[in-house]
Amino acid sequence: MRRLTRILTALAATAVLGFTAAACTDDSSQAQESRTKQSGYDRLVKRQPAEVMKYSPTRETINKWVDTWEKPGKLSYVYLQNANGEYGYFVLKGLPVSYCAMLTPPEETEGSSGGGLVTKTAPSMDGVYYSGGQCNAYYGIDATTGAYMEFTIGSNQSFFLYDRPMSLPEFRDATPLGQTRLEDGEITR
Repeated sequence: MRRLTRILTALAATAVLGFTAAACTDDSSQAQESRTKQSGYDRLVKRQPAEVMKYSPTRETINKWVDTWEKPGKLSYVYLQNANGEYGYFVLKGLPVSYCAMLTPPEETEGSSGGGLVTKTAPSMDGVYYSGGQCNAYYGIDATTGAYMEFTIGSNQSFFLYDRPMSLPEFRDATPLGQTRLEDGEITR
C-alpha cells in the first residue's frame, strides 16, 4: 500500500509539474509575434550594427547655446508673427521663459501609510498649483526699462528667438511690442 501511495504521489507530482510547465509556456499568437519581432531585430542588429559617432553636431549646438546664453545681461530678440503675417518684437534681458519652466520639481514623493511611495503635484514657487497647460505663455524682462512682461503664443502665431537684431526683410518693419525699440539694429528708447 505504501508503495502504491508513493507511485500515485509521484505521478500526481509529475502531472502537476507538467501542467505548470504547460501553463508557463505561452504559445499564443501574440507571444509568437513577439518572438518573431525580437528575432528580426536581433538579425538586423547583427547585420547592421549602430555606428558610433566620432563627432556630435547636436552636442556642439547645445554647447553653443550654453556659450551664448550663460552671459549675464545677454539680450534676446523675440520676433512674433501673428495670423495675418504681421511681425512685432520684444527685446528682453535674458531669455523668454515658459510658464512650464520651474526652479523646483513639479512633483514630490512621500511615504504613504501603507509603506509605499506616493507621487503628488508639488506647489510652485508662488505657493499655488499649476496644471501645466500654460506652456504657451512666456514672460521676460524688458531690456531698457526692466519691466516684467508676458506674452502668449497661440494658434497661427510663431515666435523667433535670436541673440542679436535681425535685418531680414520681414523683420525690418516689425512693430515694437515692449518699451525697448530698435532702429537700424540699435536699441533706442
